[in-house]
Amino acid sequence: DGIGDLRGIIEKLDYLQLLGIDVIWLSPTFKSPNDDNGYDISDYEDIMDEFGTMADLDELLLKANNIGIKILLDLVVNHSSDEHKWFISAQSSKDSEYRDYYIWRDPVNGAAPNELQSFFFGSAWEFDYASNQYYMHLFSKKQPDLNWENPKMRTDIYKMMNFWIDKGIGGFRIDTAELYGKVPDEMITANGPLLHDYIKEMNKETFGRKDLLTVGECWASTLPEVMKYVNDDASEFSMVFEFEHLCFDHVPGKDKWHLSPLDFIGLKANINKWQNNFENIGWNSLFWNNHDTARAVSRFGNTGKYWTESAKMLATLLHCLKGTPYIYQGEEIGMTNIAFESIHDYRDIETINFYKSWTDEGHSPDETMQSIYAKSRDNSRTPMQWNNSNFGGFSQAEPWIKVNPNFATINVESQVNDDNSIFNHYRKLIQLRKEMDLLVFGKFEMILSEHSKIFAYTRTQGDEKITVYCNFTSDLVACTLPTDRILLSNYKECLSDTLRPYEAIIFYNK
Repeated sequence: DGIGDLRGIIEKLDYLQLLGIDVIWLSPTFKSPNDDNGYDISDYEDIMDEFGTMADLDELLLKANNIGIKILLDLVVNHSSDEHKWFISAQSSKDSEYRDYYIWRDPVNGAAPNELQSFFFGSAWEFDYASNQYYMHLFSKKQPDLNWENPKMRTDIYKMMNFWIDKGIGGFRIDTAELYGKVPDEMITANGPLLHDYIKEMNKETFGRKDLLTVGECWASTLPEVMKYVNDDASEFSMVFEFEHLCFDHVPGKDKWHLSPLDFIGLKANINKWQNNFENIGWNSLFWNNHDTARAVSRFGNTGKYWTESAKMLATLLHCLKGTPYIYQGEEIGMTNIAFESIHDYRDIETINFYKSWTDEGHSPDETMQSIYAKSRDNSRTPMQWNNSNFGGFSQAEPWIKVNPNFATINVESQVNDDNSIFNHYRKLIQLRKEMDLLVFGKFEMILSEHSKIFAYTRTQGDEKITVYCNFTSDLVACTLPTDRILLSNYKECLSDTLRPYEAIIFYNK
């Protein structure tokens, strides 16, 4: 029907096993009116009709577990849908038992309680005429924020989490984890004073008693804050997604839509900071892109002459770092950003709201679309490109969002049996990580930290050492390279004194 579903994932388990991954993180599969691509949940213990049934999910869990692949569910509990039974009841009466599951405030001087803004543009307060109060929503107005100060609400959340844990999931990706402790009256959204108390309680009441993987999404958290989430007593999360490294291609102090050339030295320094400061304390999650960001090869690589080389370079750089690598769907075949001609072809609520906001402020439609082409979340949400047939083999009906036209050349079928493909480069990197403890536990050290074109570092453990050299540009770069054995490269032969465009080499010494 043009919409991806659970049966589709079951169908592709062989492909994912071939790639070599051992965890699948699913974006929300729960019942939802889909105002924000499923991140507005109306029933946490049911499956979205478009995605299938609970029986489908049970089958996916069974078949994935049988081949050593765990399923990570997306836990979205900063907010629910306004169509959730809790909110429907809360909105119906101030006396509802669920009224305090959400955040309500009286008007101030006939207007919103304060100037708090939604991440999707506009006020974070929506007026409810029936009760003459405002409710808070940091995202869409159809995503009212849950009140984590309410212990009964928290208990209901934990019951729901244990329902899924008992089904045999492998863990949770925790959406907007840093927002639970918000203090709206003081304009505090992220990392509020009670946040870590809530997360410790969640850990104790749910996943902390099991061997499960948890990764918290933390857009606004700095290193000292992240080290509270990921600590050596395992009282909170296994790891977090922090996003500092994805902030070096927009104007400092501005949001992602204000484009700027990549600050490459800044990017290197940031990765160096996270690699070294987590040594023996916490654990890094490694990623270039996800469902909320643009495609990595379009953002940091080259989608023209050096598309293959740059996609492999980015993969090499990431997979040899210390931490757990995440591959976003299609990244392993080098899928690229999309440039729809019209704003009407976009489906993402953030993108649509941004277009309206910027054009209302006087920015030209062309300027606004350039930012969308670079940073829209829909860049990463176009359908997976399986082959060169109609709709890229994603479905037999027109998909919910247009397929990227380059599916004719960028697709799984063209790469699976090509040993030199991007897909098989990912397979080789994953296999290296499984075979070499050094790539898991080895100490990281940056080299050539001030070089404007080369990203290079070492990993060492005992008498073993790898050295990774990556050219981040389309230029030939003079460089004295090690004479050690080459484990993997994205060119057939390597030169001793030059890195070619987007060349990446892993050297090994023992």
